[in-house]
Amino acid sequence: WRGDCAVANVRSAMLLDASADWPIAHADAVVCINMAHISPWAATVGLLRNAARILPQSAPLFIYGPFRQHDVPLAEGNATFDAALRQQNVEWGLRYVEDITKEARDVGLTLDQIIPMPSNNLSLIFCR
Repeated sequence: WRGDCAVANVRSAMLLDASADWPIAHADAVVCINMAHISPWAATVGLLRNAARILPQSAPLFIYGPFRQHDVPLAEGNATFDAALRQQNVEWGLRYVEDITKEARDVGLTLDQIIPMPSNNLSLIFCR
């Protein structure tokens, strides 16, 4: 999409391990779509750690996907999806927003907004 839009302020796609240190020193925003539930927990922790390191004050970390919340009943479709993910790989599955928020807080990020999205997904917006 970057090539089709011919924008100069968006990096080219790069292969990286979300759980490892990123070869990036600065970003104006970080967008992560549909990763947390289909990767080990260490990838989400790495995403948060790296975003906190490279984002300036008030710049957003945007995380989108299906999540769980402690005081919100899990939609039947998400429960089925979660079970199927865990059956494929025991390190996968829908993450609790509260667990992500705690890890984010530990690296200096604050949950700014939770935005309900179609198909029982959420957008989580964190800032430094």
